[in-house]
Amino acid sequence: MAASMCDVFSFCVGVTGSSRVSVEVRFVSSAKGKGLFATQLIRKGETIFIERPLVAAQFLWNALYHYRACDHCLRALEKAEENAQRLAGKPGQALPHPELCTVRKDLHQNCPHCQVVYCSAECRLAAAEQYHQVLCPGPSQDDPLHPLNKLQEAWRSVHYPPETASIMLLARMVATVKQAKDKDRWIRLFSQFCNKTANEEEEIVHKLLGDKFKGQLELLRRLFTEALYEEALSQWFTPDGFRSLFALVGTNGQGIGTSSLSQWVHACDALELKPQDREQLDTFIDQLYKDIEAATGEFLNCEGSGLFVLQSCCNHSCVPNAETSFPENNFLLHVTALEDIKPGEEICISYLDCCQRERSRHSRHKILRENYLFVCSCPKCLAEADEPNVTSEEEDDEEEEEDAELGDEMTDV
Repeated sequence: MAASMCDVFSFCVGVTGSSRVSVEVRFVSSAKGKGLFATQLIRKGETIFIERPLVAAQFLWNALYHYRACDHCLRALEKAEENAQRLAGKPGQALPHPELCTVRKDLHQNCPHCQVVYCSAECRLAAAEQYHQVLCPGPSQDDPLHPLNKLQEAWRSVHYPPETASIMLLARMVATVKQAKDKDRWIRLFSQFCNKTANEEEEIVHKLLGDKFKGQLELLRRLFTEALYEEALSQWFTPDGFRSLFALVGTNGQGIGTSSLSQWVHACDALELKPQDREQLDTFIDQLYKDIEAATGEFLNCEGSGLFVLQSCCNHSCVPNAETSFPENNFLLHVTALEDIKPGEEICISYLDCCQRERSRHSRHKILRENYLFVCSCPKCLAEADEPNVTSEEEDDEEEEEDAELGDEMTDV
């Protein structure tokens, strides 16, 4: 039951150079499945499309540790100065040029029933219309015995930072269908994401939950069913269906990162300053990030994940011609051309960060097999096919940190 292209493209909110989407989805092969192709010339640096997710959710540990984000679009809610103070552990930290901070606290609104915070009335209403009526716990927001709170606590007990998924993404999928007038349309949209074999699904769940994943998955399924059962989605609540749902999120969930501090830094970079003032500001920012690294480590952003129909059609390449980012400090995903892309050419992004792409073919394949369950056959990998299947000791040491690096790459802002 396939979704129409009108369904798919309805989640695009901006396109390159015109009022129409300059891409199309095509079947590539049984190995790669679908791919995204240009229908017109796209110039280097152009935004190919901007897409909002079907659903998105902040990671649960990230929220618990006071990374304050809009409950709908994940826009960072702290002022840049507040963000810097918390991350650096310096309550008195002041930022120069505070007028460059774009956070509008006067626009923030709470759900009148459970008090979760939104960046605007628009997000509060959008959440209520799509899924929040089902998920709102009302005055039981802090009650540990509420079914949704039990589900979230169980998730936190089996999925620790660095986080790559959230059980609440699955919950919002179910709640969206529950609230929808046209349930079949949403079921079609969610069915667009790639399906895996039972063995592949188990590998993905194992990656998310660890060695005891079978018992943990069954506990989560039971709590998920108690909190959210929906007859129209009865297959999702069976053991096999729930495993498939997990695998869908594990392979298709796109990391989202937002940061008011990052937005402030980008605005500072755009200032026209005298050379002495520029040097002074750059030195201040460099020292600020050193202080943050010492106090907080690598966890800088409000982080979550979302399901993007069009972006999920972009296949991987170790030499990508496009990249994803979140420059609007919310869940709107921008796909930008890294080079000129001709009509009919496939648009590829990379699932690896810059450093990982420079490693040996064997190392790249190892990361991609473990995290995405495929073997890359991009031009770079084919050109390096005769390389020995070994890694250096340095690369072997670095592989221990791959999961954290992947999490950082997928939530770059």
